[in-house]
Amino acid sequence: MSEKQTSFSIKNWSQDDQPREKLRDKGKAALSDAELVAILIGSGSRNESAVELCKRILASTNNNLSALGKLSIKQLTAFKGIGEAKAITIIAALELGRRRRGEEALQHHKIHSSQSVFELMQPIIGELGHEEFWIVYLNNSNKVLQKNQLSKGGITGTLVDVRLALKTALEVGAVGIILAHNHPSGTLKPSEADKQITKKLKNAGESLDIKVLDHLIITENAYFSFADEGIL
Repeated sequence: MSEKQTSFSIKNWSQDDQPREKLRDKGKAALSDAELVAILIGSGSRNESAVELCKRILASTNNNLSALGKLSIKQLTAFKGIGEAKAITIIAALELGRRRRGEEALQHHKIHSSQSVFELMQPIIGELGHEEFWIVYLNNSNKVLQKNQLSKGGITGTLVDVRLALKTALEVGAVGIILAHNHPSGTLKPSEADKQITKKLKNAGESLDIKVLDHLIITENAYFSFADEGIL
């Protein structure tokens, strides 16, 4: 049955089951994740309301919005009641949320700790299925001047151009840099290659008075800081 024929569109629900009105009357914080996603898709199927459908989709990801954001169009359309247009809407909305988080982190960022680096970089690389190596460039007040992807590689590792990293540091006037890369496997243990590139960048930066302040290994929910662990 098409969405136009179904009797389960939001406007036909009882007042208590209308998330749009609930958001209007009670504010966005009053809505559950399922209710917010239901507003995006607008309707469910013949036998299931949009909220119930969204509860079922969220349950498949253990009610984890980050995991929901990783689902493909094909995976979402496997749920009865989710067509391609609805799947694209869900993916687009969650991607906007991810980008907003990254922008807010940059706007507020002076780097005060390894945690603040994690908050800056996790939305960018924490959920990727491949490895990326980034450098955060700081001025003498520890304010973020720029953050650049230096390399992108397969899940087994990535190559890093030390000369390019330091060239950019000189161009933006950075006096400190922080290295960050993700481990798609989820492990937080630094590899020998991780230690070697840290040492290589640290030694190269010293001759230019550019200090390597930290190197973070980032996963979806956690991080490892070379500086915090005393191995920088």
